[in-house]
Amino acid sequence: MAVLHQATLTPTKLELVTAHLDSVPWGGSGDVTMIGGYRFDDPAGHVGIEALLASRGDSVFHIPLTYRDAPLDGADDALITTMTHSVLGERWVYDAAADPVAVDCYTRALHGEVGQASLEVHRADGSVVAMDPPILVRLEGSADRGSVVFTHDLADPVSGDARLVAGWPDGFGVIAALN
Repeated sequence: MAVLHQATLTPTKLELVTAHLDSVPWGGSGDVTMIGGYRFDDPAGHVGIEALLASRGDSVFHIPLTYRDAPLDGADDALITTMTHSVLGERWVYDAAADPVAVDCYTRALHGEVGQASLEVHRADGSVVAMDPPILVRLEGSADRGSVVFTHDLADPVSGDARLVAGWPDGFGVIAALN
């Protein structure tokens, strides 16, 4: 169960995604619109694993991230930004492809061992509400081994015998595969 806190984020997720897309060669140009996200659970409960989907121009981009409460040793090149979370404090945001906790979760998902996390919103008034994920992830195919590869631009999906496919009201696409 992914616990989401009703909180203020600085930068916002839209600002984070826009800055990240501006910094990568595949990120396109123009205004960014958030589509939604999905999460996986860290079995140890320490690392937030979330992927965001956003449109820019005619493209839909997949941005897999991890949120940590301290820097990840040896991953300076994978640091996307730091973020202030009004409930949890300072967060280090990484490209999930370089975070071993996220890679393990995606590997287990691609082997059919885990599904995406269910969502639970903890509100400021103390109430807790279940939330339907805006993006649904399903497994297609199977593979005994391979390395996780991520799709960035859904128009140019990765391939493999086992694939994770994200779906939302206006579309779907392969987001990761065992290659």
